[in-house]
Amino acid sequence: MTTYHIELQGEILKVGFGNTQATGDRIVCDVATKLDEMIATGEIPGGSLIKINGRISVLVSQVLGDKLGKVYDAIAIFDPKIGDKGLDRYVVTISRHPDYRVGDTLDVMRSQSPSNIKLVLCGFANTGKTCFRDGLKQALLQISNAPESYFISGCPDGDGSWYSETARRDPDLAAELKAQYKAGFTEDFAKLKAQEVRGISTPIFVFDIGGRISDENRLIMAEATHVVILVKDEAEIEPWKAFCDELELQVIAIVFSDFFGNNDVVESESPILRGSVHRLQRGEDVSQRPIVQALARLLVGLSIG
Repeated sequence: MTTYHIELQGEILKVGFGNTQATGDRIVCDVATKLDEMIATGEIPGGSLIKINGRISVLVSQVLGDKLGKVYDAIAIFDPKIGDKGLDRYVVTISRHPDYRVGDTLDVMRSQSPSNIKLVLCGFANTGKTCFRDGLKQALLQISNAPESYFISGCPDGDGSWYSETARRDPDLAAELKAQYKAGFTEDFAKLKAQEVRGISTPIFVFDIGGRISDENRLIMAEATHVVILVKDEAEIEPWKAFCDELELQVIAIVFSDFFGNNDVVESESPILRGSVHRLQRGEDVSQRPIVQALARLLVGLSIG
């Protein structure tokens, strides 16, 4: 199974992870081999500038920089956090070309597909949104030929997309890093997150928010298109449903978080997905849970129309 996808589309090199179970050492070896083949056959011809767009780990970025830096004068990498509607921005990271300096941003206009999904996971605190988000991320990566997806945290609680994987390997380190990262939920933070959400253009984009109905979350959620509401009991549904209706967002799933349960329940998949998910424990891989799998399939279906 392919561990990493590389394809040149015009002047943009599209990249992304394949087999999510592969370790970093295997992936970088595969990336190096693939790049060598593409350069040797002329599939990657070299030139003044190449732009890279897709999911890149720190390890992979080193291999890309080394191999491509030998055949291109400058390399620019897509930064989804600084774009805008209809506009992608790339940051020059390597340059020996007089027209490009490291740190320059390059704008690329794009056509906004009406099928782009910007999904927000909302609900009160301690419903397991972060764990659910990370499970959904892995579930989407496991679907063959699924559209590209991108995940971020929309709240300053230290639970970035890195948290669950780190916690599985080293819970103490994860807790230490989270404490260092944790910050206050200010208006400035909310504005920056709203801008980030607005600028990301991947076919499926998912983010979670803090566990309160607030002006800050209103600002961030207003940039979404679809919603999943995660609750602990029936009484928690209506406040969030009203909040979503106010923002004219489409609720596609209502999921009960049953921490002490032993199994998931998928009650219905139409007109919206309803059911329960059990034991959203941080550090656990929940990507195979039936409700998570059902949501992943739903998102793929919505994205491809």
